[in-house]
Amino acid sequence: MGEGIGSLLPFVLMFVVVYFFMIAPQMKRAKKEKKFAAELKRGDKVITKSGLHAKILELNDKDGSCVLETMSGKAKYERSAISSEMSEKLNAPAAVAKK
Repeated sequence: MGEGIGSLLPFVLMFVVVYFFMIAPQMKRAKKEKKFAAELKRGDKVITKSGLHAKILELNDKDGSCVLETMSGKAKYERSAISSEMSEKLNAPAAVAKK
């Protein structure tokens, strides 16, 4: 009976390691991206995951899309396609310089 539990121990330990090094960080990252997409607002300057720099003109909560304005015109994207907000990156060095 003791051998049965002992043979399962490596599998349990392997699952624990995989959970803490792979699954938990991925869940944390997904939660952070979802929060970021929910906090977007009109007028934010953003960068899409494909590298397009744009300004948000419209946000549609029903289908999760948004209309972005670029130098070449307007385009409709999914909120999940936006990777970061430029205004945060542009204001970060100024905040450090003020200290």
